[in-house]
Amino acid sequence: MSLAYLLIVAIIQGLTEFLPVSSSGHLILLPIFMGVQDQGQAIDVAVHVGTLGAVVSYFWRDVKMALFGVPRLLTGRIDTAGSRLAFLLLIATIPVIVVGLLLKITGLSDMMRSIAVIGWAMLIFGIVLYWFDQKGAATKGQEEWTLRDAIILGLWQAVALIPGTSRSGITITGARALGYAREDAARLSMLMSIPTIIASGALLGAEVVGDANWQLLRDAAIGAAFAFGAALFALILMMRLLRSVSFTPYVIYRVALGTILLIIAYTA
Repeated sequence: MSLAYLLIVAIIQGLTEFLPVSSSGHLILLPIFMGVQDQGQAIDVAVHVGTLGAVVSYFWRDVKMALFGVPRLLTGRIDTAGSRLAFLLLIATIPVIVVGLLLKITGLSDMMRSIAVIGWAMLIFGIVLYWFDQKGAATKGQEEWTLRDAIILGLWQAVALIPGTSRSGITITGARALGYAREDAARLSMLMSIPTIIASGALLGAEVVGDANWQLLRDAAIGAAFAFGAALFALILMMRLLRSVSFTPYVIYRVALGTILLIIAYTA
């Protein structure tokens, strides 16, 4: 793999992981349109580790609180803000793990990696995001996150396993539908990404450990570093923009890209 292509993969993953435009969809499309071999699971794991580092760094206060709450959670006590946050993040992660394993076992995850599926997901879920962002109330904050809402958002997150849906986009959509303000919806979505990325990274990592070599490890380290930088930039930009603008710019991008992909899929 050339250094230039590796950097493109890392930057695209970093920029799109937390923006509501689907990182998986972009990474599937990249080798197709560039006419090169897929970057492989090892690089996918590496760039996911990079984006994980970015979200942990940006939301370190919340992450630290949840980490300090884990010991109490392990003893069955959910009586502090930290243990409560850790518990709700765990609950919200279960659906995507269960559905993800089912899709992998049945082979459906590979069958959905097509331009048509990505195009429809981009278009449909972009419109759904617009609807709930414009019509949804803004009466809840992150501190009002409940067990019921965690379960519902976990189910929304499982839908993101359809390529082109966007994990951040669908969970933000779900949070806006539940009445969370834009910034709080984005914050919950980003925090939910942490255990999800860890789970998916562990699954992929277990499959590529035996294939590791020095060249691959070097490429992985470079990919992780650039993905970290791009993801941190995207996070800072989006969270600042949400103070003054809606999710409409991302919706416009999704609808435009989805339309183009569908035209390609059905006319090629």
